[in-house]
Amino acid sequence: MNVLVIGGAGYIGSHCARQLREAGHRPVVLDNLVFGHRAAVADGVPFYEADLGDAETVGAVLKKERIDVVMHFAAFAYVGESVTDPLKYYFNNVAATLRLLQAMRDAGVWKFVFSSTCATYGLPEKLPMTEDLPQVPINPYGQTKLDIENVLRALARAHGFSSAAFRYFNAAGAAEDGSIGEDHDPETHLIPLVADVALGKRETIKIFGTDYPTPDGTCLRDYVHVDDLSRAHIAVFPKLETPGQTFFYNLGTGTPTSVREVIDAVAEVTGKPIPTVEEARREGDPPSLYADSTLAQRELGWTARHRDIRSIVETAWRWHRDHPDGFGGK
Repeated sequence: MNVLVIGGAGYIGSHCARQLREAGHRPVVLDNLVFGHRAAVADGVPFYEADLGDAETVGAVLKKERIDVVMHFAAFAYVGESVTDPLKYYFNNVAATLRLLQAMRDAGVWKFVFSSTCATYGLPEKLPMTEDLPQVPINPYGQTKLDIENVLRALARAHGFSSAAFRYFNAAGAAEDGSIGEDHDPETHLIPLVADVALGKRETIKIFGTDYPTPDGTCLRDYVHVDDLSRAHIAVFPKLETPGQTFFYNLGTGTPTSVREVIDAVAEVTGKPIPTVEEARREGDPPSLYADSTLAQRELGWTARHRDIRSIVETAWRWHRDHPDGFGGK
């Protein structure tokens, strides 16, 4: 199928575009390059530099490229920034996405795959987290994702839209061949930050909170490989063939990994010492977040190929070691 990957020059979007080609589909990338990198788009993949909220351009691309499915990875995703600048997040993550959906409706494209987040749940009532938990976001980022999930339900009823929303846990890792990986500015994800210490680009890594009710006192998170995430997005295609359907899936390994375990894995893989500095807890950091992905496994036949943190770190280190300046070093 012809698949329009909105945000396809970003971290998860670029990996998904690669996986689409490997699966025999034809990706088309649209990205405004605010956070994405042109170098992350593979040679031969049609590329359009435009904003997801530019309904006229998006509509033209949908028709010109005869798009069958749209994937949306172009949300702003800094939780802290969403608290200090909520309008920025509502304009991009909600208003611009509504214009994208309107362009799809006008072009007669009714299959949609949405990058959502476990942040829609807020503070979970139980662990591991299942899809039937109450969704009570505690920050504007999570709320904007939930808003679009609700819009997708309404579009299914009103217009026969078929969509899937994947609630990610901690996306991590890089393409196994080392060709593309994680390059954010600013970088907030733990594995790239620890890799920077191994590369000598940072002196230390900060550990925020060492007194949580966890085995080693640091936060537990569910790290899921970016290629595993991408494969789930493709596995859902057959379910979108029936009009008026909405699907919601958690994506994670179900294995909680602590901050210290991530640091230790990077030290082991790189052979480099990783000095740490212990800081107070950050407000709003839950002690533990990890997924129950049984529904995706049962309905999509999806399983994570990278099951342990060392496997994920190995792919990430290959990218960071060979591209210490990210895509800017090419």
